[in-house]
Amino acid sequence: METTKISGAEAVIRCLLEEGADLIYGYPGGAIMPVYDELYKFQDKLHHVLVRHEQGAAHAAQGFARATGKVGVCIATSGPGATNLVTGIADAQIDSTPLVCITGQVGKHLLGSDAFQETDIIGISTPVTKWNYQITEAHEIPAIMAKAFYIARSGRPGPVLIDITKNAQFDTLDFSYKKCTDIRSYHPKPILNIEKVKEAAAIINKAKKPFIVFGQGVILSQAEKELKAFIEKAGIPTAWTILGLSALPTDHELNVGMVGMHGNYGPNMLTNECDVLIALGMRFDDRVTGNLATYAKQAKVIHFEIDSAEVDKNVKTEVAVLADLKEALTALLPHIEENSHQEWHNEFKKYYQIELDAVINEELAPTNGKGISMGETIEMINKHSKGDAIMVSDVGQHQMFTCRYSKFNTTKSNVTSGGLGTMGFALPAAIGAKMGRPDREVVAIIGDGGFQMNIQELGTIHQTKVPVKIVVLNNEFLGMVRQWQELFFDYRYASTVMINPNFCAIAEGYYIKSRKVTKREELDEAVAEMLASKDSYFLEVMVEKENNVFPMIPTGASVSDIRLS
Repeated sequence: METTKISGAEAVIRCLLEEGADLIYGYPGGAIMPVYDELYKFQDKLHHVLVRHEQGAAHAAQGFARATGKVGVCIATSGPGATNLVTGIADAQIDSTPLVCITGQVGKHLLGSDAFQETDIIGISTPVTKWNYQITEAHEIPAIMAKAFYIARSGRPGPVLIDITKNAQFDTLDFSYKKCTDIRSYHPKPILNIEKVKEAAAIINKAKKPFIVFGQGVILSQAEKELKAFIEKAGIPTAWTILGLSALPTDHELNVGMVGMHGNYGPNMLTNECDVLIALGMRFDDRVTGNLATYAKQAKVIHFEIDSAEVDKNVKTEVAVLADLKEALTALLPHIEENSHQEWHNEFKKYYQIELDAVINEELAPTNGKGISMGETIEMINKHSKGDAIMVSDVGQHQMFTCRYSKFNTTKSNVTSGGLGTMGFALPAAIGAKMGRPDREVVAIIGDGGFQMNIQELGTIHQTKVPVKIVVLNNEFLGMVRQWQELFFDYRYASTVMINPNFCAIAEGYYIKSRKVTKREELDEAVAEMLASKDSYFLEVMVEKENNVFPMIPTGASVSDIRLS
């Protein structure tokens, strides 16, 4: 293997290039300056995006990773630069997003001395990373960077943080690079047990009322085709978690909608009537299950999962198939008998009609004489995008409306903060998604509260000219919290009223074309104009102030205690 004597800082850049990471997000500072000096020399090979806040760098890297399936990379200095990454890292950890996060650190001789901008980012990030490591010697860099990318992308993906002291960046090493393909103590992918697959198939074939719930594991394992083949052969009604959304086309006849707190009426109600519940690449999050004491107690539960820690953690399984989901479904398919379960399907159709009459029709085409609804705004975007856009939603009511009503034809099209529920996620994540997939239209759907949490990233859009479309659904409230205050706290709107600035003026200040919609008759034209634009575009839609997201399962209630109003 050939070696070249270079600095540790240059080695970091060469490692990134060896891993195919030619786009990174970051913000410079003293402890990472040697690496930035090398970035200056490699501008023709590695594109660095200067964000306006390190949290924006982490979320942009997440958006890139979610839209492309590749490892996202972000970089920051020590101290506050490193700690500002932590929210994005925690978000990536709970949502299984592969990131490599690089931070600078004070010199090795200063560690533990409370030097300027020194923080123990290894200790701080340990609970929210898949793996982390502090490099104190230049010669460690190639092997550790290779390990970082391997761990981040393999098995159940997640974020890795590498902290590099300043002396390690300045010192020299004999550089050579070998990609990591194996770590002795790390087994990312369980060995498929074919007997468990056959056992699962036998139960599925005998089922009278089988029901599938799939999560992001389908997307992470690239098992979309296998999922489709399985459900079509078995004829099983299939629902999704918000991170599984888009793995199966929205209009597929077996797609019965979303489960969980604001999921569709039928999938939630019939969870407690199915005789076999098949969970594919999902972790039985509390927002999906509601009260565990009453969740699917009548059903035999079959769980296909890559992470053994998730099996029997929340829901007791009849059969657990520990494996990569693509491998497992490929092995399962020959053992599945063809079926249609038509009577069982009709039950979902009955519940959908109830929800359509009670909730959906009024949300998508309001007749109550009130203001524009969030749902009809999403429906208007569907009309003009034809289901081909990547929708990046923030957190709150608008997120639930986006997940409930967006139409998707293609996988990796729904990018949102699931497990952590991070307000401020969408704007930088949309930047990363668009840079990762410049061939796709990317629309960020954000509330007026979440928009102001990382509003500074409009500066990143202005500087990079990335043509992201931004839609702020402005109800002048922290809408989801206000909904809970209305329903459970007797309308006591404590600290949820938003007195907002002139958002369009702010967007124009960053030289982003903007438009504000206040009347329903303006909405169609405005959305068409936004999506036709070749440049970034900011659209503010003033929506009904006290519109609620329904259906809704109150916290701690059973999934069959779902409310339609």
